[in-house]
Amino acid sequence: SRGSGAGPALGGTGAVTGSAAPAVRRPGQSKAPVPVLPTQKWGTDMAGHWPVRDYLELGALPGAVPSARLHARFIVWEWGLDPLTEAVEHMVSELITNSVAAARAMPQIEPVRLWLLTNRRKVLVLAWDANPQPPALAEADDDAEGGRGLLLVQAFSERWGTYPTPDRGGKVVWAVCGMNTGRPDGSP
Repeated sequence: SRGSGAGPALGGTGAVTGSAAPAVRRPGQSKAPVPVLPTQKWGTDMAGHWPVRDYLELGALPGAVPSARLHARFIVWEWGLDPLTEAVEHMVSELITNSVAAARAMPQIEPVRLWLLTNRRKVLVLAWDANPQPPALAEADDDAEGGRGLLLVQAFSERWGTYPTPDRGGKVVWAVCGMNTGRPDGSP
């Protein structure tokens, strides 16, 4: 049975009844409620409007990225949002890759956290790491093997952003995937 400590009841698919819900807690994971969701201050008004939620905590290790990507694929399928699978997988890969790198740059390596939320039409991806340094868009050379992560996030999302989490330290980078964001060129 899925569930969490205090707070609203969770249904079998992560559906939340009530307001401001904690994340789904699985055995062996720490209790980690969704960090304060983006509000008007951060360029969106999503707070409280994403009733179906899922949570995953990962070690800041190379295996975190494929694990998070596979997890996201199954969650999007469970939610019946198959057309968003590709975009969500890209978001998760890029955001968790960046979170792992940011976490590993800290003196004490903390885990990274992934939340997936949906309003049944779109998926909101949030990735948290303990490093307070915000990500920066960088232009990579054509021959570079990396450095395009946030450009891909920008291409595969309707909108994205970042905000600090002063109560926990660190930051959240978030992205919204909708039906028109499955391909970098915006085609369906």
